Amino acid sequence: MQIVNQKNMIRIVAAVAACVAVFVPAAKAQQRIITAGKIEYEKKVNMHKWMGSESSWTQELKDRMPEYRTTYFDLLFDSTTAVYRIGREASEDKWKGFWGQSDDDQYVVHQDFSQGTTTARKQVFEKRVMLQDSLLRIEWRITDDTRKIAGFECRKAVGRLYDTLYVVAFFTDQVITPAGPEQYHGLPGTILGLAFPRYYTTWFATRVEAVPPKKEELLVPSGKATRINRQELLAMVKKAFDWGSEEEKQRGIWNMVL
Repeated sequence: MQIVNQKNMIRIVAAVAACVAVFVPAAKAQQRIITAGKIEYEKKVNMHKWMGSESSWTQELKDRMPEYRTTYFDLLFDSTTAVYRIGREASEDKWKGFWGQSDDDQYVVHQDFSQGTTTARKQVFEKRVMLQDSLLRIEWRITDDTRKIAGFECRKAVGRLYDTLYVVAFFTDQVITPAGPEQYHGLPGTILGLAFPRYYTTWFATRVEAVPPKKEELLVPSGKATRINRQELLAMVKKAFDWGSEEEKQRGIWNMVL
């Protein structure tokens, strides 16, 4: 396995992106190399497993809802900036905003890899917040396993965050930005597949378009919202979750923080 240092990886990706138009190794000559574009992700949550306990209330709710909830998101990017936002609406999605975080057109995550910053505008219960902090700290270990996603050969990596949370990612070095869905980032290429096994959630790219986004589409989000950092957001959400088992609390908390 190979351990990725986050700061070094950002510098490496930026350097590669700067020279890729001038030099492409012979091994990659026949492959697509994308430095700016748009990726659509399909996010799926196993709602039945996510809800956990078999109380009469949750069982009744499970009987009414589909097993999986599917939503779509777009990632617009160039070599140093990525913007993740709500995409097309999934058919028959009647559970929008049910878990406290609204999937409306105001939801957006902006990552600036040259500055090492994240800005995310989101709805947390009844409050609109603007998260402003450094990039999410993730410790990655790259493996030799591979998988093809949206036509790209991807390599597997396992990430650890907040000491005890683990995610599995598949990234491609044919798309040159260290970005991915939500706030996930930091690999030598773009994350096209991501799984959060503990909370029964996956994100997989359905298509990648090599169409550079407009400059205004990559701007930092603005608007009226409570400015907050990641630790303050975590404290706010933890305070609000005073019900259910410990595992149910944790699912609700990380659903809104990450």
